[in-house]
Amino acid sequence: MKDEGKKLQSLELIERLRSGEKQVLREARWLMYLAVTAQENINLERLHSMEEKSSSYICDYVERTLHILNNLKAPKHISALVEEVLIWSEVSKGGTDYFRRRWLKQGINLFVHNKGSAEIYLKDSKAEEREKHIIYTLISTHGLIGQYIRGEVSLSENRPLTELIESKFVTKEELVLILTTLNHCIIAAVDTGLWEQIEAEAVAAIHRIAAGDLKTDYNIKERLKRLRKTSVQNGEDFTAAYDNLTKEKTVLKALENLLKNRDLWFVESALYDFTLEEFIKIFLLTSKELKDSVKHISFEPLMKDIYYQHEGKKRINIYKKRILEHYLSGMTFEEILLEKYRDSPHVSHSVNLYQQLDDTLFFTFLYSPAGEKLIEFCVEAEKADVLYESAIILLFDLFGLRKDKYDRFYEEETYLNTMNQSIDYKKIILEYLTGDKIIDIGPGGGALMDLIEDNAPDKQVIGIEIAQNVLDNLKRKKQLEDKKWEVMYGDALNLSQYMDKNSVDTIIFCSILHELFSYIEYEGKKFNYDTLAAAFISAFDILRPGGRIIIRDGIMTEDKEEQRIIRFLSKDGMEFLKRYAEDFKGREINYKVIGHNEVILPINDAMEFLYTYTWGEKSYIHEVNEQFGYFTPLGFENFITEVLGNKAKIIILKHFLQEGYTIALSQKIEFYDINRNAVRLPDSTCLVVIEKIS
Repeated sequence: MKDEGKKLQSLELIERLRSGEKQVLREARWLMYLAVTAQENINLERLHSMEEKSSSYICDYVERTLHILNNLKAPKHISALVEEVLIWSEVSKGGTDYFRRRWLKQGINLFVHNKGSAEIYLKDSKAEEREKHIIYTLISTHGLIGQYIRGEVSLSENRPLTELIESKFVTKEELVLILTTLNHCIIAAVDTGLWEQIEAEAVAAIHRIAAGDLKTDYNIKERLKRLRKTSVQNGEDFTAAYDNLTKEKTVLKALENLLKNRDLWFVESALYDFTLEEFIKIFLLTSKELKDSVKHISFEPLMKDIYYQHEGKKRINIYKKRILEHYLSGMTFEEILLEKYRDSPHVSHSVNLYQQLDDTLFFTFLYSPAGEKLIEFCVEAEKADVLYESAIILLFDLFGLRKDKYDRFYEEETYLNTMNQSIDYKKIILEYLTGDKIIDIGPGGGALMDLIEDNAPDKQVIGIEIAQNVLDNLKRKKQLEDKKWEVMYGDALNLSQYMDKNSVDTIIFCSILHELFSYIEYEGKKFNYDTLAAAFISAFDILRPGGRIIIRDGIMTEDKEEQRIIRFLSKDGMEFLKRYAEDFKGREINYKVIGHNEVILPINDAMEFLYTYTWGEKSYIHEVNEQFGYFTPLGFENFITEVLGNKAKIIILKHFLQEGYTIALSQKIEFYDINRNAVRLPDSTCLVVIEKIS
């Protein structure tokens, strides 16, 4: 047994280096490679912040593995073997430029890190041949058990370990203990909880390796599911999506050919945020460039390219992600297999071998110089709100993305969470539901559908959504939370394309009509009442006689000439109003400065401004593009009658102030009439219920 309390020699060497003793680098070549590096070739999957990707990340990780080993009660000779494996297994991820160039010239594959590290160990080790062979084999198979569990490699890749037993280098019992100890160290050093989660599965695989039982492997479906583990945990309905997407035998055959006897690297860390359809398309694009010599397929370049730092966190670069979603949506499986898809001038995929490494294929996406600069501009514009709107419009134009600006990029999550939190204000909608089939137009975060399902579980609830990223989030939520409601892609202005006429009992427009009004270019014009007319007609077409349209949205005060005084309680309020009046796209905002931090303006201009002032800077770039109030109560009534005629009966038309505004603005403003009497804020929200007469 290992001496209790005695520290591993390798840990002592690292501590000497930490204390500033550089001489130790001459004594321990492995430590020089780990500590003096030109780059950090690491898996970004487990990082929370890109700042964690420091110049000592690899060395820090190895040190953690050694501390775990130091605390395990392994026999001394087992501990010594595992220690040597741990200190050499990551060296191919480090090294100066000089060493890395030399290794590559020597034919060492630095991108298949276990193989590369094993070759470096072999060149530098002075151990006796028997020990050297055992350690070389353990390094060259380092991590393969974890990769097998993740679906990245076949269990047969561990064949060299079984041969150690067959050649009598180790006994079966010794190999089981070595591999269990080694995998405990390398996996728990990434995440202690991860080792606890997969320990039983890892140990079972180790016993199969020791027994030489390497023939049985995961089938194609199970292997892909394991490659999608994070996506499945985040709500992907893998089985349904897989069964739907692999109906064509040619697709399955191409996937099987890609995965047969090949190892995958950095798949989940590069592709987990893509849908299964996008994931399979990327695999099919990769398969078109396969050669018999290719043993390894690496997504490391894509992983390194698609992450960046956003507000202190490591995030998927959402601009690149949207561009790639659009690029992949423009090709079908069949077009990829026949190589007949359309090229894009500003984005393409790259599948190639690296120099002389004819056994390793690399996949990533490339952007035109103009596209790359524009993406960088968007990243920089995040820091300056005034530029951001212009930046994303340019991005939409260059890459042919959606121009309705529903996509709030990183703010989408915050926006949907805020909408979900306001659900208590929307419970009134439940009182006016009729019939069994309910349609929620623009369901956002799904809170209203949840509310209906919880309170009326017998109803059939369907969310109609045009934004693909929101649709994907809702599908994941449905899977994770086992919801009965359904969601589907659809255009609110053309609902009869997706639903039969006279087939729906209730259609809900909850805080969505003002977005259609503000963002949709209907017949070349935004802020267009014809857009609202098209939405009403579209809904009315699929509504059954006796069915209802329920609207909850912004409202304007009837007396448009009424004036209000706003007194700002902070000095930035006046500047905010000035900027808002210049940037607001809906209409001209008129105000007059009448004193220190005081302005007078029409009541509806005041309230329209205060909606945005309530949300603050985070949502400013979106809110200045949205007109929340677009009708007075009488205007609503007249418009509905004009558009839908005498077959539409308005059974409810009421309006009220959502109390959240009063609370949010109480520390920001004081509100007066023209006689300087303190008054309440005007009504913000209306509820309109329209019934279709038989």
